[in-house]
Amino acid sequence: MYGYDPLAALGRKLAVQGLTVTTMLRVADAAGVWLTITCRPRPEDGGRLWFFTGAGEPISETGGGHERDAVLYILGRLARRAERLADEAAK
Repeated sequence: MYGYDPLAALGRKLAVQGLTVTTMLRVADAAGVWLTITCRPRPEDGGRLWFFTGAGEPISETGGGHERDAVLYILGRLARRAERLADEAAK
């Protein structure tokens, strides 16, 4: 339909960063912290395809080099989650 699979493209870029990526695009860092990524049209942006978190938070548009924006967002989100889990474990 769109000529390429934006989740697969994002998955390849994340795998290069050393993250574990499954076909469902659940992404895990080395500590096993998971983040689910989806891809769907965003009505607020004319129906263009966007990446979203599993909770529905928009990450970035697909294509046109925007996958790099998504990679940076996901790496940051995983780092914050891992930090929060470490803080909770230390309590």
